[in-house]
Amino acid sequence: MIRIDILTVVPELLESPFAHSIIKRAKAKGLVELVVHNIRDYTTDKHHRVDDYAFSGDAGMVLMIEPVFRAIADLKSRHNYDEVIYTSPDGAQFNQKEANRLSTAGNLLILCGHYKGIDHRIREHLITKEISIGDYVLTGGELAAAVICDSVIRLLPGAMTDESSALSDSFQDNLLAPPVYTRPAEFNGWKVPDILLNGNAAVIDQWRFEQSMDRTQRLRPDLLE
Repeated sequence: MIRIDILTVVPELLESPFAHSIIKRAKAKGLVELVVHNIRDYTTDKHHRVDDYAFSGDAGMVLMIEPVFRAIADLKSRHNYDEVIYTSPDGAQFNQKEANRLSTAGNLLILCGHYKGIDHRIREHLITKEISIGDYVLTGGELAAAVICDSVIRLLPGAMTDESSALSDSFQDNLLAPPVYTRPAEFNGWKVPDILLNGNAAVIDQWRFEQSMDRTQRLRPDLLE
């Protein structure tokens, strides 16, 4: 089982992503313990304020060091974490290889960035891994945290009905997945490739590999480098 703790200033944003589909089933099976914590619970400010102006005078508010430090310290006093992750647009680009690695962890702590970011001293002294899900900026790191959790949890043994399905996903072997089809074999004059209907598993596997190579070369040649 893996435990994932998430620190956020907007816990409500994570309610729906974690209440459905594979994540819901994985939680019900006891494969993952997913706990969302409100950083505001760790502030001493009577108005539950957790942000302040940047010393640099830059526009935008910054998550204050004290409540974030207290939150991380509290969780670390109760659990040993394999990684303390910060979601940030300038972190390392998240990919399937990293999802595979994190899926073998015991405990993960994810700190969601918000506002203009967090006091940099947290990043310097407490964060072990910074992750970005793309070269763009979101309102906060909650959606990024949900993406990371989804990609990791679906890889846990028993999370998917057909565990072999994850092995043929795009990026698992640095190739894009081949095209997939289902019934009917012909619709609106559009036909499923005949090779998929002949029942020859070896021939179909070869076709799938060739299709993966072709799609990767055309759409994501960088993966083959």
